[in-house]
Amino acid sequence: MAGDVAGQPFSRGDARLKVTGAATYAAEHRPEGLLYGVIVNAAAARGKVSAIATDAARAHPGVLHVLTDFSSLNLAHSVTELTFYGQPIAVVLATTAEAAAHGASLVEAAYDRRPTLTDFDDPRAMSVTAPSNPDYSRGDPDGALGSAHAKVDLEFTISRENHNPIELPSTIARWEGDKLTLWDKSQWVQGAARSVAGALGISEQDVRVHCEYVGGGFGSAIRAYDHVVLAAFAARHARRPVKVVLSRRQSYYGTGYRPASRQRLALGAGTTGRIESLIYEVRTETSRYEQYEEGLTDLPKFFYGVPHTRTRYRLTAIDTQSPASMRGPGVVSSAFALETAVDQLAHDLGIDPIELRLRNEPTRDEVTRLPFSTRRLRECYDLGARRFGWSRRAAAPGDRRDGDLLIGMGMATASYHNNRRQVGSRARVAVADPASPLYRADPAKITVRDGRLSTGANGAADSYREILGRAGLPGLEATATWGPGDTDQRISSYGYGAVFAEVSVDPLLGLVRIRRMFAAYDVGRVISPKLAHSQAIGGMVGGIGMALLEGTATDHRDGRIVNAGLADYLVPVNADVPELDAAFIDTEDPLADPIGVKGLGEITIVGVPAAIGNAVFNATGKRLTDLPIRLEALL
Repeated sequence: MAGDVAGQPFSRGDARLKVTGAATYAAEHRPEGLLYGVIVNAAAARGKVSAIATDAARAHPGVLHVLTDFSSLNLAHSVTELTFYGQPIAVVLATTAEAAAHGASLVEAAYDRRPTLTDFDDPRAMSVTAPSNPDYSRGDPDGALGSAHAKVDLEFTISRENHNPIELPSTIARWEGDKLTLWDKSQWVQGAARSVAGALGISEQDVRVHCEYVGGGFGSAIRAYDHVVLAAFAARHARRPVKVVLSRRQSYYGTGYRPASRQRLALGAGTTGRIESLIYEVRTETSRYEQYEEGLTDLPKFFYGVPHTRTRYRLTAIDTQSPASMRGPGVVSSAFALETAVDQLAHDLGIDPIELRLRNEPTRDEVTRLPFSTRRLRECYDLGARRFGWSRRAAAPGDRRDGDLLIGMGMATASYHNNRRQVGSRARVAVADPASPLYRADPAKITVRDGRLSTGANGAADSYREILGRAGLPGLEATATWGPGDTDQRISSYGYGAVFAEVSVDPLLGLVRIRRMFAAYDVGRVISPKLAHSQAIGGMVGGIGMALLEGTATDHRDGRIVNAGLADYLVPVNADVPELDAAFIDTEDPLADPIGVKGLGEITIVGVPAAIGNAVFNATGKRLTDLPIRLEALL
């Protein structure tokens, strides 16, 4: 049966509710007897709280409780010692949000400070091998690099990035006996229930998490942070529901971030452009209490058919809170290094960047030795080049101008692993009437739309309601489950894309502006082109921020984030986002799953920073390897 729901331009079911204010977010619920909680954050990154004065806060009108003893909680970090600047040291509960906020400002703490290390480039910082990314090698990469006709060896720095969704981290907690209900901004309600239960020492079955809507997550709400646990802890103490909403500034300390990275990528190639050697080394920051790592080595190891390859991943622990997933975690960072180096190699060899990539297309996954489920990257290159007008790109950097502005085009490849999990679904059909013209019709020719089954626009038709009515059934329910099984042992399944960017650069001001972008993707069957296109545009906007604007600045004397707010931490606005477009190869991936789809959410940011950086090189001849690209680098 061919249902033509797939491929239709459906809008999000919650779109109108969100834009009209009808959607109820976590912080907007109003359980009876609600109290407001505000967290007091430590002003030291390492040491202990030696004294804390709460009398003034307790005396403030409306303040009911000031909680400072968290020793009963099992948090990810120590509750008796300070491990990062901004760590919660108290929670003030009041009858109004204003009273709680002012009460929190009246709490004063003294600290027994210990030497602090918040700069992961500090030579005193210790590095260890990333546990899930052991050193990898095939062939003789160092020997092949040494004998290569053409060599590229570049070092890259990427600044820390903080999430900045419009909806702030928010939780309301209410106890009914031993049962806890949370209204939480969460991207994973099951994980939130598990984490909170573990922190409080209760059964996971006693925790229920509601999250009807998320006002932007990007990975920031994929785990339950301290404020979620503290809301539940405070509600249990007060015997009343408690709401905790982090301020914008607090969210920079109270949730995770994309970790800063330092990368080295070296390529060695022959005269034809065939890459013979690839060496990739990376180091990222993490906290002292948790070894957070990402899949940075994945792309360099498998993406091009390089016979001699070596990768190394190290973690450097500093006095900070733990990083967290942020759109395209790990892969977008390593793609910047890989695709920048490939672009430089293409320039050095005098080969078109797309042509060089085509010459290095693999026939299988060189890491697993498995065949690709699908890899229609050539079609992505062809579609992207045609739609973007790649043939108009100036071969020599700096050759194209628009008045006083330098104009450049760049491209990069995108890829992301197709993550699949066990899934279950239930379908219900409801009820009432008589008759069936579809008797003996070919099931393969029946389409389903809006509750009706038919053999074509003017053919026989029937409805679920009528079918059930004739059978005398009030309803019909079917439940099914699916899991990937051993698929990952048989195939290599990834999504792919080709990203194109055109920029202008003002040589007098060093100002880079995006003029237009286009991306073509192979992501299997696209169920909803409208929503898929929206995902692609959103990923491009995130990539523009990473390439040109976003970077967290830390005062390394104490670990304070200097630009913790939207006035100082720059994110793309409408003026930064001109003509963006995307298209999808018409394909399916039947080996990946029953409906032939691949993941789309992460891949759409991968390749964007590299495409922009390569466009800047095409405009100026300056190879920039630090993100974000700052105007002083172009002056």
